[in-house]
Amino acid sequence: MKINTSPQKIKEILTRGVEEIIEKESLIKKLKSGKSLRIKHGIDPTGPKIHLGRATQFWKLKTLQELEHKIVLIIGDFTAQIGDASDKQAIRQILSEKEVKENMKDYIKQIGKILDMNKVELHYNSEWLNKLSARDLLNLEMKFTAQQMIHRRNFKERWEQGKAIGIHELNYPILQGYDSVMVKADIETGGSDQLFNLKTGREIQQIFSQKPQDIITTKMLDGLDGRKMSTSWGNVINITDEPNQMYGKIMSMRDELISEYFELATQLPSIEIEKIKKELKNKKLNPRDAKAKLAYEIVALYHGKPAAQ
Repeated sequence: MKINTSPQKIKEILTRGVEEIIEKESLIKKLKSGKSLRIKHGIDPTGPKIHLGRATQFWKLKTLQELEHKIVLIIGDFTAQIGDASDKQAIRQILSEKEVKENMKDYIKQIGKILDMNKVELHYNSEWLNKLSARDLLNLEMKFTAQQMIHRRNFKERWEQGKAIGIHELNYPILQGYDSVMVKADIETGGSDQLFNLKTGREIQQIFSQKPQDIITTKMLDGLDGRKMSTSWGNVINITDEPNQMYGKIMSMRDELISEYFELATQLPSIEIEKIKKELKNKKLNPRDAKAKLAYEIVALYHGKPAAQ
């Protein structure tokens, strides 16, 4: 299999929609090596629908897949029952196994709107986490301290405010990090809110004498109310929304979100997006016209150009 090492494509991977890269020199070397890399991405089925915020990461994976790297997708059916504490200001509601199964029943079909699922290596992390013994978990926990976990930004805030922090929440980064060991990840992608979890994966890989994965985090897409797009908050545009509904939501969004959505939620060339941003700033482009173009581009991605038209 010939791996594409196009400098232009590599630049796009490293820059478009990217918040942070951990070990950039290592990552560039890997992408230029011509070796097929194992790109890990995990998604917890905390709700039944995938929204545009989550989709930004799948489009990043799509670019890597087009270069012939192996996308290793992990559906967190085990970790979803614990709940990721990232950006949560209180203990989140625990999901039952039945609820998780119901949430994820259409995930593969939805992700298939973006990735070629025939080329994806698919796992559910219950495959190995259900087999993890109490001794195994304790051995992992011994490598970390409570202070490390509590100094995580949202835990620190909750601690200072006297809000509860569940012991199970402290285990979440360890379990997600263990996923990286099980799939031998070269690179992991995730939203910027996942950085703590992804870095924990690097540490756990080293415990198991694996080379630590490099990390690409993507910018977080704001929801319709200006907060981070989140199923929990209901401020979402789902990729399965009907064309008219999707179009209408985009037309109703605040003007200041337009540029961000062009960058993170469309596949327009970067040079064209920069032109739109400049014209908006100089008031040469009416925000309503910009939103109409934005809505067209997003609907076309998920429903095709005739539906968008």
